[in-house]
Amino acid sequence: MPIHLYWGDDEAARQRALADRIEALVDPSWASINLSRLDGADAVQAARALEEARTPPFGAGARVVVLQRSPFCQACPAELAAQLEAAVELIPPDCHLFLVSDGKPDARLRTTKRLRTLAEEQSFTLPPVWDGAGQIERVEHAARDRGLTLAPGAAEALAEAIGSDGMRLASELEKLALHAGGSGGGGGGPITAEAVAALIGGQVTSSLAVGDALLAQNPAEAIALVEALLEVGEPALRIVAALASQIRGWLWVCLLERSGEQDVAVIAKAAGIGNPKRIYVMRKQIRGRSPEQLLALLRRLLDVEAALKRGADPGDAFRDGFLLAALAQPASAPRR
Repeated sequence: MPIHLYWGDDEAARQRALADRIEALVDPSWASINLSRLDGADAVQAARALEEARTPPFGAGARVVVLQRSPFCQACPAELAAQLEAAVELIPPDCHLFLVSDGKPDARLRTTKRLRTLAEEQSFTLPPVWDGAGQIERVEHAARDRGLTLAPGAAEALAEAIGSDGMRLASELEKLALHAGGSGGGGGGPITAEAVAALIGGQVTSSLAVGDALLAQNPAEAIALVEALLEVGEPALRIVAALASQIRGWLWVCLLERSGEQDVAVIAKAAGIGNPKRIYVMRKQIRGRSPEQLLALLRRLLDVEAALKRGADPGDAFRDGFLLAALAQPASAPRR
């Protein structure tokens, strides 16, 4: 098909798949003419992508037009929608238009419905940070794509060390491949859990681990985990947002269970949690905790956010907030 929809928040997997398709379609000798990369955030470039996709390629190979941040399946202006409708039937079979976006296509839009009748669609979505099995499967899939072999335990170690950072996973796999005696394209020995621990183990944590430490009333561990995240460039406000979502989920589950609700599907829907199976895990995490404790954590987290937005040093803001949150916990609260 001449039109391709690539979407999802796994940027590393998306870029790799796109690069493979470009390599297969475009003759390197004619790439300067037959390969265009445009930005759909600019309406002029979005319209230009439609025009270029209707132009037959020069020389050998196919023409490829890549439109990053495509607007056609999101909030598409009426003028662009009309231009798309006029263009799609005129794209030659040896031209390929790749519409790339981070977000899931809006199925309600007329442009989305139209494109889905014509386009090849691929999604590249990161598993949630709490989905351990999904994280491990993603690591294994990324290694297979690169022709790499993982020894027992290596995928688990990588998933724990890297979390949901798809770009970093790609980078670390390249490094581990070289360490194993091969290259980014494979050819060496298996990547071992020991190699992961030696090269990247302990460098990265996840915001979920920070929340777990706070729930266990271990502010020192929470602060150390936050500092590890900050050291590798994780934005402070993103950490706050992840923690707020985690604690709000706990609070919803706690309140609904106290009200007598036992149906996990009902609890998941009310709490805005996509996978009801996660409720079983959350129930174990908050066993013995009260809504007042969770509200106290949320209040301190809001104080951290306010301090960050006033320009406070991120490390200081988290340290102050987490230590005060620990002091706010009732002395009799159970520990895990």
